[in-house]
Amino acid sequence: MTAPDCRLYLITPPVISDLAAFGRDLAHALDAGDVAALQIRLKDAPDEIVAAAVDALAPIAQSRGVAVILNDRPDLAARLGCDGVHIGQDDMPYDEARRIMGRDAMIGVTCHDSRHLAMEAAEAGADYVAFGAFFPTATKAAKTRAEPEILTIWQETMEVPCVAIGGITADNAEDLAAAGADFLAVSGGVWNHPEGPARAVAALDAAIARGLERRARLATGGSPD
Repeated sequence: MTAPDCRLYLITPPVISDLAAFGRDLAHALDAGDVAALQIRLKDAPDEIVAAAVDALAPIAQSRGVAVILNDRPDLAARLGCDGVHIGQDDMPYDEARRIMGRDAMIGVTCHDSRHLAMEAAEAGADYVAFGAFFPTATKAAKTRAEPEILTIWQETMEVPCVAIGGITADNAEDLAAAGADFLAVSGGVWNHPEGPARAVAALDAAIARGLERRARLATGGSPD
């Protein structure tokens, strides 16, 4: 998962009732634009449900060059052949996750609205840090609200990529891309889009492109508008 300026990072819905149907939606979404990663996030699901989801969805993503990240569970991620794992502040410590996953796997860490937590994760060796939530979200109960400025400061001072998460849609993605996000993590903004996931990905990619144009103008001393 590389970070050329800013890319999409999709997160599955919290519950997938029909894996076959969702797999078709996922394929259409990935074919509709540039997507860097897919996080399989099935909170509190039994291991066999998570394993079935990885078995069904990982080939769809990986065949398109999209990294597969499992939420919370380094043990399952390693056993199921995922490309990486995402851990929260209340999950397994980074060092233990790295021991389980190996040095080549990707490990991302939730850092809420804290540059201190993010710097600790980066210094430990995390492959990316995640800030949020930036907007209200129905996907999960957000403990913190982050401001776009944290992305700008991080981009100016650190090399480890940063992910923006929380309530991101095609309507608000531009500002986060302009602020300095390397990745935009989106769940409901894709799967609940009224015109379907593929249209959502295309719209998000267009918003990212506009944001990157603004970022480039600012970097050269121009007007953001």
